[in-house]
Amino acid sequence: MSAGVLRSWNSIRRRDAFTLIELLVVIVIIGIMSAFLLMSMGILGDDRALDQHARRLASLLELSLDEATLQGRDFGLEMMLGGYRFVELDPITGQWHEIVGDDILKSRQLDEGMEFELFIEDRRVPLHEQAAKTEKDEDKKRDPTEDYAPHALILSSGDLSPFTLRIIREADRASKMLTVSVAGEISIDSEQDGAR
Repeated sequence: MSAGVLRSWNSIRRRDAFTLIELLVVIVIIGIMSAFLLMSMGILGDDRALDQHARRLASLLELSLDEATLQGRDFGLEMMLGGYRFVELDPITGQWHEIVGDDILKSRQLDEGMEFELFIEDRRVPLHEQAAKTEKDEDKKRDPTEDYAPHALILSSGDLSPFTLRIIREADRASKMLTVSVAGEISIDSEQDGAR
């Protein structure tokens, strides 16, 4: 083989191969497309939903504490497996009832595939699927001897009951933890392993 033929053969082989930069560009493009695909499927986006639910509840707790202090009313928070509601203590009857007609302190539900775990004094509290019946529920008058109390108290004195609440995504057990300390401070933390 002559030197000219060998040079042209080497130049043809070099043109058919990919350079390192070309390979890196292709890998970056595939990575970006994969990220968009994961977000559109909701795999990565659900962490945002966990955070949103935790922050909303923290804001509502702060707001209800302000209202309780300013208006001299006592509120409570009742947790269900998939939602929560605020209740108010009637000072005349001494009974709790659901707050009606308030768009801010209305009952709220978690997204499908999420649930709560409630801990009071480091003990897990079993939660029900639905809210307990209170005095102002339309379909049933509550027996005054029934001992109903919400899980957390938001008092006109400015006190807030301490508790820990985990918002869990059932699919992968990822969670956000909302904690109310004994001093009434509200904090939100992530749990990577989903275990307590």
